[in-house]
Amino acid sequence: MSRTILVTGGGTGIGRAVARHFAAQGDEVVVTGRRPGPLQETAAGHPGIRPQVCDHTDPQALLALLDRLPDRIDVLVNNAGGNTDFDTAHDGAGDLAAYARDFRANLDANLLSAALTTRAVQDRLAAGGAVVHIGSIAADQGSGSYGAAKAGLASWNVELSRTLGPRGITANVVAPGYIADTDFFRDRLTAERRESLVTASAVGRAGSPDDIAGTVAFLASPAARHLTGQVLNVNGGTRTTR
Repeated sequence: MSRTILVTGGGTGIGRAVARHFAAQGDEVVVTGRRPGPLQETAAGHPGIRPQVCDHTDPQALLALLDRLPDRIDVLVNNAGGNTDFDTAHDGAGDLAAYARDFRANLDANLLSAALTTRAVQDRLAAGGAVVHIGSIAADQGSGSYGAAKAGLASWNVELSRTLGPRGITANVVAPGYIADTDFFRDRLTAERRESLVTASAVGRAGSPDDIAGTVAFLASPAARHLTGQVLNVNGGTRTTR
């Protein structure tokens, strides 16, 4: 039976891989993002993918999106976000107003966007469905306001799992390490930095968007129905847990 999947931030990288993975399984996928061009590229050649422009930090944009979404959503993937510091022209360490603005930008992009989206579609989530958030290794290793936002996402997900649990809906976080072939670093990653990230892993390679897509698909599958409120680290052994 075909499911309906909503993937936020589906225009590039991990979001695109997740959307195409579900579409290849025969699911109907809605991908969202702020830029129509990349969304159209994600959908090109994949008739099961439908693009919709939306800024998930904007409550009004989300309310408008609801009119374009199906009444039933089986899987929600909160992937929209990224380190907004890469897009910021810093005004100097002494400018407290700029620091507050930049800090809030990461919270909005990575934490509030997921919370608002989940709240907006919560009544449409199907019993037995799944919510999967894309977190980051930065939540545990530190990366300024970006890491703080991803850590907050993991904490907020614990309460969400309890809220959705009685309906048989799971809620989990996938926390990637270094993933190649995305625009996360805005083409600013030096060869030396990339090499250090790869060397830090146990498997000796960078992760790929498909690595994350496979994990997301598992969490949305019947095999993961008793797995909720968790953070799954997909980082090639860069950071281990027990």
